[in-house]
Amino acid sequence: AVASWMGIRLAEIEVDHRPRRFGDSKYGISRTFRVILDLITIKFLLSFSTNPNRIFGFTGMMFLISGAIFFLVVAFEKMFMGISGNRPLLTISMMLILSGLQFICFGLLAELQIRSYHETTKKAIYAIKKISEKNTT
Repeated sequence: AVASWMGIRLAEIEVDHRPRRFGDSKYGISRTFRVILDLITIKFLLSFSTNPNRIFGFTGMMFLISGAIFFLVVAFEKMFMGISGNRPLLTISMMLILSGLQFICFGLLAELQIRSYHETTKKAIYAIKKISEKNTT
């Protein structure tokens, strides 16, 4: 996935698969979970390596908005319906609001780290596949 992202063309080559003659396969369910985690990491790096604030900011905004909605529901019930505000929903709304703010801050910090990395190493955040020159004659 990373090679194709960098513009390298891939090809499939047929191989001769022979049956196993000795021992048992070591490929178990634990290795499957590690492969899934590796795929998630690659997807994250390909999609959000230059803009980490997109995923952290989106998640943070969703937490923040849902926490604010829950808080407004608790406040409305307390003020207009006389229901006690000392409920688990109040705690959940506060936790969502704080988590949302933390995710947004993580996104901003990750954005600063990515920009600092690219500026100090002078690496481009993109790859040029082909350069074509304009004929000025």
